[in-house]
Amino acid sequence: MSSSPKHPMTAVDLSVRIGPLRLRNPVLTASGTFGYGDEYAHVVDPRGLGAVITKTVTVRPRPGNPPVRVAETASGMLNSIGLENVGLDRFRREKLPKLRALGATVIASLGGETPRELVRLLEALGDETGIGGFEINFSCPNVAKGGAVYWANARRLERTLALLRPLTRAALIAKLSPDVTSIADLARACQQGGADAVTAVNTFVGMSVDLGPPRHRLNRATGGLSGPAIKPLALARCHDAARAVGIPVVGSGGIMNGRDALEFIAVGAAAVQVGTVSFIRPRAAAEVVEEMAAVLAARGIRRLDDWRGCLLEGAQSAVERRAKAPRRLAGRST
Repeated sequence: MSSSPKHPMTAVDLSVRIGPLRLRNPVLTASGTFGYGDEYAHVVDPRGLGAVITKTVTVRPRPGNPPVRVAETASGMLNSIGLENVGLDRFRREKLPKLRALGATVIASLGGETPRELVRLLEALGDETGIGGFEINFSCPNVAKGGAVYWANARRLERTLALLRPLTRAALIAKLSPDVTSIADLARACQQGGADAVTAVNTFVGMSVDLGPPRHRLNRATGGLSGPAIKPLALARCHDAARAVGIPVVGSGGIMNGRDALEFIAVGAAAVQVGTVSFIRPRAAAEVVEEMAAVLAARGIRRLDDWRGCLLEGAQSAVERRAKAPRRLAGRST
């Protein structure tokens, strides 16, 4: 009897490095779409993912914005959650031990209204066991203080990251807003400040109205738009950021399956985040890993690194090199 064929997951090396953090695969859960990570453990084994990014943690607990906080749109979703979270103390006491017990690779999302608040968070968590990295949320569109508008300043980003960098040896990732004049300028500032990577991008500012009687569908005029509607825009921002910096870029925005993820990696992303689709298919992040591996294996690609950046201007991937290499015909050399 012949042995069964290898599963694509065993045939393709999906590993990726982000600063000091080595991940088994490039699929991360986007902050705010996967709870703190333990809520999904009954349907997704977090050990099979690259990493779990927690809900954004702030110094003090936040109740978030009042309802209505979520509205469905064409091919997407608007949200105005407002960084609801349990706060620093309860995160350390209650949430982090559960994630450690699950064996997940944890990236803690941190948010602050000022650089001082971010410093306080990293002073408390920077050496905490069980946290492999920190994603600094410089891009929430749904809070009045310390949101995307406040952080859309290259010098402020650089200075803040320079303050944070000495506080941890873990990976430091800056999550950027798409609603800026130049995401490339912000990405360069983050690299200059000491970030190990940048995430491109958070949600886009959007609006939805109901005509009868006229009202906004959310509790406030605008919210953050996510889902497949934003993928072409997010791809462009990811490509711009990847061209601008030498540190890894984590692509995010409208990823629904493994093929979407491979598009982001083709334009320069080192890893990706899966977000809104988890509300539709709770196992989506694991499915993305499986489909990525299967697609690469079917193309004869054994390492994700050989695919990465194949559409990034100025870079030539192994895929391109193979395509351009002279072919050899049977019995004849070229």
